[in-house]
Amino acid sequence: MAGVVSMLERAHTIAEGVLFPAAAEVDAQGVIPRSHFDLLAEQGFYGLAADPEHGGAEVSLADLAEIMETLAGGCLATTFTWMQHHRVVRALTRTANPELREKYSAAAIRGEVRAGVAYAGAIPRPPLLWASATDGGWLLSGEAPFVTGWGLIDLLQVAARNRAIAEGHSEGAIIFGLIDPVADAGITIEPMRLVAAQGSNTVRLRFADYPLPAEKVTAEISSQDFLAGQPRNVRLSGCLPTGIATRCIRMIGEAGRGEIAEALSAQRDVVRHRFDTGLQDPARLPAVRAAAAELAYRSAGALVVAVGSRGIVARAHAQRLVREATFTLVAGGRPEIKESLLEMLDHVHG
Repeated sequence: MAGVVSMLERAHTIAEGVLFPAAAEVDAQGVIPRSHFDLLAEQGFYGLAADPEHGGAEVSLADLAEIMETLAGGCLATTFTWMQHHRVVRALTRTANPELREKYSAAAIRGEVRAGVAYAGAIPRPPLLWASATDGGWLLSGEAPFVTGWGLIDLLQVAARNRAIAEGHSEGAIIFGLIDPVADAGITIEPMRLVAAQGSNTVRLRFADYPLPAEKVTAEISSQDFLAGQPRNVRLSGCLPTGIATRCIRMIGEAGRGEIAEALSAQRDVVRHRFDTGLQDPARLPAVRAAAAELAYRSAGALVVAVGSRGIVARAHAQRLVREATFTLVAGGRPEIKESLLEMLDHVHG
């Protein structure tokens, strides 16, 4: 427990002392200082998703969520980029490929090697990114539409649907593998201009028979098993809106509107509780994730009203938080989350 408390305290210190004071400049320039990521590595935040036996911190999912929420309230761009790394750490510590684990796992846990993911191409029906078997591995073709950290990471884990199985009228297995995140033959990079978190260097990747050698494959799992792991990811993506909401609530109180801050704080606590209980009933989580984003959106709007005209001035925290709350309406979303959000917004505004 002492270690967890220490990590929570460190997260708070970093969020308040480093991330939040720089957040307006990061937003304006669209550049995250490398020192942000170096500090997170130095303080042990790249190994939070690894089990202690693999050299990670002894942090539960609830504690990891609290840490992510705290950091997101400091700087969304930094947190959104950094949090992708944990999915690769988990993949490396669980892979059946011992050579990959030996080569990258320890360095990834220490933050010496930093990673991102490109999973969105394998999720839609039909998939956007396919893997075709070839001698010595796979060829990737299609699109990965939302890849964060380009130019900031050392490894990218890509997910693509097995074309042969899918053409046999099965859902198909999903192939996961590591690639170097650099421009190369068979890959086209399209930078994306985002409403917020531009410093995350998010891009769209297009693959044309891009080789994924068998020795770089981390896993091959069924789509059902992949979806079974999504409740954890939905829970952690919910840390972004709750972190933004928490920052807005604090600033609303500082603006002298304590009664509004108190009411929104109570609503945030309900969302947190629903997240915790929803892990026991994953079918409920999309609605909770939608509620978190709606709360962030509403809290950011209330903050702009509370601070008045200075809230819409360039580099003001309030207008930045409105855009970041808008970002969380979509980032990390799924069709069922979208539908829940539209129902909530229709109810509020209808």
